[in-house]
Amino acid sequence: MLLVFGGTTEGRKAAEVLEEAGSPYYYSTKTGEQDLTLHHGQRIDGALDREAMRAFCREHLIRLVVDAAHPFASQLHATIAEVTAELHIPLVRYERIYPPRDPDITWIDDYAELASILHPPVTLLATTGVQSIGRLKPLEDKGISIIYRILPRESSVALAEQQGATADQLCFYEDNGTLDVGADVILLKESGLTGGFVEKVQAARRQGMRIMALKRPPLTAKAAFVVNGQHGLRRAVEQLLPAFFPLHSGLTTGTCATAAAVAAALSLLSDEQPAAVPVILPDGETIDVPVAYHDGYASCYKAAGDDPDVTDGIEIRASVSLQPASNEREPIEILGGEGVGIITLPGFDYPPGSPAINKVPRMMISRNLEPFGAALQVTISVPQGAEMARRTFNPRLGIEGGISIIGVSGVVKPFSEEAFIDSIRKCMTIAKASGTDRVVINSGGKSERFISDCYPQLPRQAFVQYGNYIGETLRIAHELGIRRVTLGVMLGKAVKLAAGHLDTHSRRAVMDLDFVGKLLNEAGVSIDISRITLARELWEMIPAHQLERFASVVISHCGQYCRPLLPDGELTILLIDDNGTIYPTPSFS
Repeated sequence: MLLVFGGTTEGRKAAEVLEEAGSPYYYSTKTGEQDLTLHHGQRIDGALDREAMRAFCREHLIRLVVDAAHPFASQLHATIAEVTAELHIPLVRYERIYPPRDPDITWIDDYAELASILHPPVTLLATTGVQSIGRLKPLEDKGISIIYRILPRESSVALAEQQGATADQLCFYEDNGTLDVGADVILLKESGLTGGFVEKVQAARRQGMRIMALKRPPLTAKAAFVVNGQHGLRRAVEQLLPAFFPLHSGLTTGTCATAAAVAAALSLLSDEQPAAVPVILPDGETIDVPVAYHDGYASCYKAAGDDPDVTDGIEIRASVSLQPASNEREPIEILGGEGVGIITLPGFDYPPGSPAINKVPRMMISRNLEPFGAALQVTISVPQGAEMARRTFNPRLGIEGGISIIGVSGVVKPFSEEAFIDSIRKCMTIAKASGTDRVVINSGGKSERFISDCYPQLPRQAFVQYGNYIGETLRIAHELGIRRVTLGVMLGKAVKLAAGHLDTHSRRAVMDLDFVGKLLNEAGVSIDISRITLARELWEMIPAHQLERFASVVISHCGQYCRPLLPDGELTILLIDDNGTIYPTPSFS
């Protein structure tokens, strides 16, 4: 069993990740006031001291603890570390992402420093939380006026009054979003991006206030993993408690290329060769990625997790060298080497002749190498890329000689919808760039073979496979301004689509026999379908002279849900049986 200490934005994000597993876990908060809906997690509210925490972990067979509590909850962090160490339970610390410390801000280590920095007459706006009021009260004895900004909760107001704050000293986070309360100085906690630190600093500067910030407590406890985002948390849980997630995540080729580039740069510029290097993902979080070192390059072996990816296990290499400083060059120049495909058609982020390294991986490589402060030339290569590419969409997309270095989030979830839909978008973009006047979308190779004979004049790039994502594919067509679309669909997906399921995957939609019965009735077909298990059985059961009428009814219902997604275009829907017969009989100009 897994136990999360939350009550924070990080706690909420941790819960979002864990809910994806469908496995039970516990979520602990001190006050129980966090608005959070859990389906698989069980809440436990109320502070746990050392003895209570130890007893809970033993009683409930806790095998992993995630500490996602507030960064300034020092006592809680210490207690969690003590208990997990004593009971030999792995600990994951979910930290926040912190911006670099601004030198124009006055940074302090402790509240006591304020007495030697602030002098009356001055008004201080303290945004450091209700628990800090007692520690700030001595400043009032020096003649310093203090306004305490707290959460608009009855419990917070009561605690503030217990510590001596008066009603006229209190303001609330739901009020005065501009911080316009007549203060000269603001005191903040270094609360990170999710704590609104940057926004508070900007608001204070607009008011002309002096800004002081209390540094976050340093990490002192040893944790098996320290993460600062959802991807890192999932990877940590997958490693420490493998059975929690039924399917494990993996890394994109873009993340692997970035890790190899970072490792190569470290080896070149500092002679360091750590077994794993930190990689900043597109969302700003950092994960550690295993790497290897060789003569003249570093490499990363792609682990796709449980996602069915033909590139699983391939070696992605990066060689890094210093480039002469030149205003005409980018600080980080990225080249494609062996096994990285070459773009031959328009429609990509980069022109024909460029290496097939997508925009996001390029940004990742540049962002992660910028801190080295050197003009670098990076060459990405994939020794098995040319052979591997034959089993990908690349030949159809006009990418020759190797694979693409891709990835949007940097991490691949099993059977990733994001990755598949991103590939659909890329195929649709290439289709439009080919100049075709029509795009033909199909569920897969079988339906495409049947329907391609109807459009012999169209280029290969005009045929795009949607898998199960019919709705998303039509939305993409509309976004790209594709005006003429043919949707080829076989009966198994068609009866789901006709019922309004724009995603026809079996985990989201199953054949509804009652609805199929209504379709048959509407078509004037009277047959017993009580024992069928697959929609395609209907082709053999419906009398031949009624097939066209039945197909027309199915197509009509499909169009009811699909045509609104292409409001400015012309949508043709074709129903295909297992033998390749197409309804209605196509007639194309």
